[in-house]
Amino acid sequence: MKKTSLIIAIVCGLSIFSCKKDDSISCTTCSSPETSDFQVCKENDGNASVNGQNTGTPYDTYISGLEQAGASCGN
Repeated sequence: MKKTSLIIAIVCGLSIFSCKKDDSISCTTCSSPETSDFQVCKENDGNASVNGQNTGTPYDTYISGLEQAGASCGN
């Protein structure tokens, strides 16, 4: 019984720590002939943010829209 409890505790602990990686915000720099360089970040909720303001638009959709409009985005 003790081994089972220990194994369950270890698995639960590892699953909590593995989710911590998902909490990070990743950013990329975009540039356009009409604007100076700016950062677009992928927030924890999956939306894009610019200058710290959540756009309410999914990150991939936002980046695609920028690139279709002539912006260049990359790390």
